[in-house]
Amino acid sequence: MIGATTNWASGLFGGTMLIVEIAWFVLVIIGWWRTFVKAGKPGWGAIIPFYNVYLYIKVGGRPGWWLILYFIPFVNIIMDLIVSIDVSKNFGHGAGYGIGLWLLKPIFMLILGFGGDQYRPVNA
Repeated sequence: MIGATTNWASGLFGGTMLIVEIAWFVLVIIGWWRTFVKAGKPGWGAIIPFYNVYLYIKVGGRPGWWLILYFIPFVNIIMDLIVSIDVSKNFGHGAGYGIGLWLLKPIFMLILGFGGDQYRPVNA
C-alpha cells in the first residue's frame, strides 16, 4: 500500500513540475521573441535552435561568425558574457545589467522584452 501512495505522489509531483517547466519555457520564448522584435530582428527566431543565439549575437552588435565561438568549451562562456554586456548597452543599461543578463538570461530577457527599454545600438 505504501508503494501505491508513493507512486501516486510521484506522479502528481512529476506532472505538476512538467506543467511548471512548460510554462517557464513558454515565458522564456515570449521574452526572447519580444526582445528580438524590439531590436528589429524576427521574433520567430527565438524558437529556432542556434539561430536564436545568432540573433542574440546580432542584437549585441557583434559579427555573426561569433556563433562559431559558442561551440568552443569555456570560450563560449566568455563570449556569452561579452555579448550579454553588449546587448545590455544596446538597450541603455550598463555592465551590471549585462552580468545579470548573462547569469539569469531568461528573467532579464523577459524584463527587456516587456519593459520600456528602447533598442539603440551602440556597437552598430
